[in-house]
Amino acid sequence: MDRETAWKTVQEFVKDAGLRRHMLAVEAAMRFYAERLGEDAEPWGLAGLLHDFDWEIHPTLEGHPADGAPILRERGLDENVVQAILSHNAAGSGVERSRPIDFALLACDEITGLIIAAALVRPHKDLRQIKVKSVKRNWKDKHFTAAVDRGEVEEAAADFSRECFEGKLQLWEHVGNVLTAMQAVAAELELDGRAAS
Repeated sequence: MDRETAWKTVQEFVKDAGLRRHMLAVEAAMRFYAERLGEDAEPWGLAGLLHDFDWEIHPTLEGHPADGAPILRERGLDENVVQAILSHNAAGSGVERSRPIDFALLACDEITGLIIAAALVRPHKDLRQIKVKSVKRNWKDKHFTAAVDRGEVEEAAADFSRECFEGKLQLWEHVGNVLTAMQAVAAELELDGRAAS
């Protein structure tokens, strides 16, 4: 499966614009880290883009993404990418993280929501104007994006750091990397100021 086919799959199964934005953001972060780690950015990007493609048809942690995996296989997605997608919900899929792509996907997943929300609450609605300190300030407010489990984000980032960066990637450096990746695709995310009031 190539990127164009993956995007068509997203468009077919995901109607919510916010969920599509999240998936595009995770794709950007995954491509960033693939390049940084000397990996092939294509499969990493596809894992990010497709990781939540089935959420609207399987909206439970028991069904997602395990029940969506057969659809991806039928459409020709490489099994290594399918396994990475399954690993981002090990409790529901039974597939544990074991490879850099797996650890990266979970580490990039939830943090993108916090970064997107940080841009959306600003009058400029421009991701390119967001700084890590803004995300950090929002992080401290437990009511801000209350659905984002800070403990899970910290644990996933620490696991990614340990497995891929010898423990040297700190949480806020990771947030900065994901923010940088997302800023590079701000127009695609429609967070380039066009929605400013």
